[in-house]
Amino acid sequence: MKTSEKTLLLSKWIDDARTVCTVCHTRPDGDAVGSSVAAYAYLTACRHKNATILLPDAHPQSIDFLLEGITPRINDASPLEACDLLICLDFNTFSRTESISGACGSFAGRKVLIDHHEAPDESLFDLCFSTTEVSSTCELLFDILMQMPDIAGDASKLPPRAAFALMTGMTTDTNNFANSVWPGTLAMASALLQAGVDRQEILDKLYSSGREQRLRALGDILRNRLIITPEGAAVTVLTKEIQDTYSLLEGETEGFVNVPLEIRQVRLSIFARQEEEGVFRVSIRSKRGTSARLLATSVFHGGGHEQAAGGKIFIPQDIPDASAAEAYVLSVTARFMQQKDAPQK
Repeated sequence: MKTSEKTLLLSKWIDDARTVCTVCHTRPDGDAVGSSVAAYAYLTACRHKNATILLPDAHPQSIDFLLEGITPRINDASPLEACDLLICLDFNTFSRTESISGACGSFAGRKVLIDHHEAPDESLFDLCFSTTEVSSTCELLFDILMQMPDIAGDASKLPPRAAFALMTGMTTDTNNFANSVWPGTLAMASALLQAGVDRQEILDKLYSSGREQRLRALGDILRNRLIITPEGAAVTVLTKEIQDTYSLLEGETEGFVNVPLEIRQVRLSIFARQEEEGVFRVSIRSKRGTSARLLATSVFHGGGHEQAAGGKIFIPQDIPDASAAEAYVLSVTARFMQQKDAPQK
């Protein structure tokens, strides 16, 4: 089915629905929350639907501004009981919704996927919009909304809140146009700017509103915690003890993984942060020619894109305790780099 035909079918399903829910992945980032808010704004303002945003867990404080005036349901799938249409954003399989995955997977109504990750499990959804050749789910959602009959290619017809959220999500997922930028990404940005989106306001909220402790933590990390290997990998392991020293909040280390890539010889950056008991969450970024995705899938129980991926380290499956995390990451990363992106665990 062509994308235009899919969009018309989605439009019909929206017409048919009395209530609509959106859901995104766990640890929701700017793209996940941005696409959720944009869909919500369109559904309520343009299609006059009763809509609810479902989040598997809390979003970072740094993107609070996107949800101002909206009350999402966090770790609560009960709205699905009265829902007719579920729009799934920025994940490729229901396991990515973790705490509410069972309720989402067993939802009896129509399920629509809008996502830009590789290898979506299309068998789980009634309608799939999936491509990796976009910067973000926000860009893909923008393309879909622009084809809706009531928008008809005119970005100025988008609700201002939707346009603002779409630009914000795309900005975060491209690291402010530093990676994953396609021709359509720039076309989207141009259309939204012409429609009146205040990009400077977005930049101020994203990059000029942080706490002093966040910057001091970054300085400590770069000076004392960053290890650069002979193979060209930058490794940072952040334990709970270090996080507590700076009282770091959820989401405040977002973007730290990108900083070492400013160094010429660094081809791969790995940032492992201790989260709940027994788990380190791993963020991976790479330069062209080195696969972040392959490292994530082969070693860290994860996945993602070629230059941006993520995964986990489990205690005690992978390491005996938190103190072993740094040595483990250094070991598997050295093996990966030495084997030219084809490691064996």
